[in-house]
Amino acid sequence: MDFKEWPLVPLWSINDLNIAAALKSIHSTAKEQLQLLIVILPEERGNYGKIKRVCETKLGLVSQCCLPKNVKTDTNIKYLENIALKINVKVGGQNTVLQQAFVHNGIPFVSDIPTIIFGADVSHPPPGMWLDQSTGQKSPHIELISAQLERQEIIGGLFHSTRDPKGCLKPDGMIRELMMNFYQRNRRKPERIIFYRDGISESQFSQVIIHEVDAIRKACLSLQEDYLPPITLVIVQKRHHTRIFPHTLCSNYTEQVAQIPSGTVIDQDICHPSGFDFYLCSHTSQGNSRPTHYTVIFDENHFTADGLQLLTHNLCYMYARCTRAVSIVPPLYYAHLAAARGRSYLGKFGDGSSIRNEVSSELPEFLKVPKIADRVLGVMFYC
Repeated sequence: MDFKEWPLVPLWSINDLNIAAALKSIHSTAKEQLQLLIVILPEERGNYGKIKRVCETKLGLVSQCCLPKNVKTDTNIKYLENIALKINVKVGGQNTVLQQAFVHNGIPFVSDIPTIIFGADVSHPPPGMWLDQSTGQKSPHIELISAQLERQEIIGGLFHSTRDPKGCLKPDGMIRELMMNFYQRNRRKPERIIFYRDGISESQFSQVIIHEVDAIRKACLSLQEDYLPPITLVIVQKRHHTRIFPHTLCSNYTEQVAQIPSGTVIDQDICHPSGFDFYLCSHTSQGNSRPTHYTVIFDENHFTADGLQLLTHNLCYMYARCTRAVSIVPPLYYAHLAAARGRSYLGKFGDGSSIRNEVSSELPEFLKVPKIADRVLGVMFYC
């Protein structure tokens, strides 16, 4: 992407009341030439959700929001570098390429056959979002949609059927859509599926296998009869109380020396005696090292322990927002960002600040996350 010396459109000053109209006016003025919109927000919360919703669902426009306190001087180099990383991937660039992919002509266990890697997470409203402040009880005007209020961990949108205007059932869902996108980009179907799943406790493992693995298989069969690529499902857990330390320390050790080095794996002693799980400290920790716990609950690809550990660690270097290894696999970071973006589209209903006293006439729309515009679907607009 080539940056012009001057903006395509003049600077605009917009108040809170006409954000949508102003964004549409900017877009109509610039036509298709506008590839990136930079927005300086007046405050931290501001109208972030409304701006993103209009740009990404109505106009098909990539945007980057900043705060005045961070961009008014050029001394905050780290912040500006982070903004540059975000902008690059939002307009279709690539920030990181694993060196091993060049040395060995590809990443092991991914480059040998077409492989698609999913990351899935669930975004929950803040605690107390559905409660009335005065009584502490569930707001009466939400009773109409009470079936959606309970905290649900199983993702129901992986595969489902919808009815077209003629009344015929049409296969749909996130897995099917992403598989089709993979084929359009690579002209080959995925022959292996690796599914990293966050937000699941051990008591829900069986539910995930029953519902989500079945949804993935149905999505594959809806694309082609007898098309069933092998699936590996890995549960990722970061919220635990396990900490790891070096076994021995030198007499003159420093705090940095005492930290666990990046890439440390533990797959015995504290792991399940008969299960397939491991702890991976892929990032460089600060203070106590809290590794990420990976548990394989379904594996048709027959990964070896070393193979899956190596693949997982390699992926941790590929996060677009960071130039170092991160603590969990990037597909899960992206899933979390995408889920949070969907909630931000809901504005005041999404952050839990104003839901308690809203009139019931607004309720039918606030649960509907708008469809992303086709123009931004092919880039990491949520990053």
